[in-house]
Amino acid sequence: MAASMESKRRAARVVASLRGEYPEADCALRHVDAFQLLIATILSAQCTDERVNQVTPGLFAQYPTPADLAACPLPALEKAIQSTGFFRNKARNIQACCRQLVERHGGHIPRDLDALVQLPGVGRKTANVVLGTAFGLPTGVVVDTHVTRLAGRMGLTRETDAVKIEQDLIKILPRDEWIAFSHRMIHHGRRICNARKPNCDECVLSDACPRVGVVPNAPSAKSTRSAAKPIPSSSPKSKKPKKTKQRTSLATADSPEQPRQPVSQRAPGRKVSRRSSPA
Repeated sequence: MAASMESKRRAARVVASLRGEYPEADCALRHVDAFQLLIATILSAQCTDERVNQVTPGLFAQYPTPADLAACPLPALEKAIQSTGFFRNKARNIQACCRQLVERHGGHIPRDLDALVQLPGVGRKTANVVLGTAFGLPTGVVVDTHVTRLAGRMGLTRETDAVKIEQDLIKILPRDEWIAFSHRMIHHGRRICNARKPNCDECVLSDACPRVGVVPNAPSAKSTRSAAKPIPSSSPKSKKPKKTKQRTSLATADSPEQPRQPVSQRAPGRKVSRRSSPA
């Protein structure tokens, strides 16, 4: 289905605004070559880039090449990447990926999307990251959790599946913006348009973004309690007489207990003598 002109105009506005806001935006994963970027991207699944950047320097110092990672003991690799989460599955994928790089590609990273996605642990997103960032090849648009969230809020797509979102974005974005667009969206998602509480007042797109699915900020619990309290009326109200609490321990509810009179005020009466005990 062809993209509408309105979608393309909105996309052009987003591209221009984010370019002005993040002119130097780049990949947040630290790396020196395509191999390091490939491994770092695999590690970034269900993990923050900050954590990956803490792990990879030591990892690449000990295993600097695909051959080194392919030959290292699996328990040692698991221990080295344990803090990134899902480390057993990631370790198996990394080792299998490196073995295929050595056996099929001479230890080099292929510059082909179809070849990359055949490697264990490498999906379309990872392949687009490597090809776009390491080689400058715009093979697609990287769609991670940030791009998924922002593209929906900005009205650039109605899809929730990453592959379908990418296809929508490819139709409305200029090809020479595919690489930088993802980096800028990721930066914007972390700094302004975060998942829980987007800072729309500080957003460069605040006057153009439709804010699809964004819930207005709810009032705090304190303000909610304050709002629930009734506001006293300015007109005076007559005071209601206080109700006297009726005691029912010594008198019935129908006959309230009368206050006891002092001994000096009691009416004179016959003095009752105590019964004498039988002889």
